[in-house]
Amino acid sequence: MEKINKTDAEWREQLSPEAYRVTRQHGTERPFTNDNFPKADGTFLCVACGQPLFESDTKFESGSGWPSFYAPLAEEAVGETVDRSHGMTRTEVHCNRCAAHLGHVFPDGPKPTGLRYCINGAALTFEPEQG
Repeated sequence: MEKINKTDAEWREQLSPEAYRVTRQHGTERPFTNDNFPKADGTFLCVACGQPLFESDTKFESGSGWPSFYAPLAEEAVGETVDRSHGMTRTEVHCNRCAAHLGHVFPDGPKPTGLRYCINGAALTFEPEQG
């Protein structure tokens, strides 16, 4: 996978202020503010670089207020790092192509994986399935 590196100024110019804050500054949007994606078949992409991240058939209603998925589209699409901010230890997830902060993954999701990828909606775009 080809990595994408841009300057801070290039990211600021490309992204909305909220998408920049979330993806480049490791921000978190307020719950229930940005999960208004269509309930249709398609793919969720990284807002920063367009990397396909999640399929709509892995999205589920977690009640958390953020888009939630039980598995990434491909293992290599999403990377993980330890996040020790805010006095807790969590697993941060990021786009492996451009290092955009996406959200966190928790071990309280549904089968088949038991995982909940809790993703900021500002970090995603949605591409409906063609056909």
